Amino acid sequence: MLRRVRLLTLSLAVAGLAAGGVLPPPATAEGGAASRRGAETGREAAQGQQPFNASRAAREEKAIQDARRQQLNEKEAALAAKEQELKKLSAKLEAQVKALEESRKRVDESMKVRSSAQKKQQDEKVQKMVKLFKTMRGEQAGQLIDSLHEDLALTLLSRLDTKTVAKLAPFISQPRVVKWISENLQGR
Repeated sequence: MLRRVRLLTLSLAVAGLAAGGVLPPPATAEGGAASRRGAETGREAAQGQQPFNASRAAREEKAIQDARRQQLNEKEAALAAKEQELKKLSAKLEAQVKALEESRKRVDESMKVRSSAQKKQQDEKVQKMVKLFKTMRGEQAGQLIDSLHEDLALTLLSRLDTKTVAKLAPFISQPRVVKWISENLQGR
């Protein structure tokens, strides 16, 4: 950057000298003394012109640097504004994520409570059915168990005590009894 500025300054100074006509005229054999005088006046003029052109180049260089500083400041301000906006959006997003996580926890807890309540209610119903089948006659209880859905029938048989199952076994279809026995032996 500094090198470019120096080259620009030098080229401006050379162009100013060439355009201003302050360069000394070329020396000729006839006018040696005249050319020396011309060279001296040319040097004086060049010295008088050089500070003017140098200060002009310095002003132009300063203007270029000021313009670039201004551009950089504008870009920095824009970046800072975008950074602030991103921070705000990030904070907003984090708050939403936190709220969603809390909602999910509440829903999970609610589902657990419902699930446990439903399971407890189902267990109570099954326990009532177990009591009912214990009090019924064997033939009647066997026919009812045969008419139930297989999973429910196996659950009831699992909850009944061994003595009651032995009393009901002749009245239940044999494939169900076999399945119940195999599940009990497998440890389900």
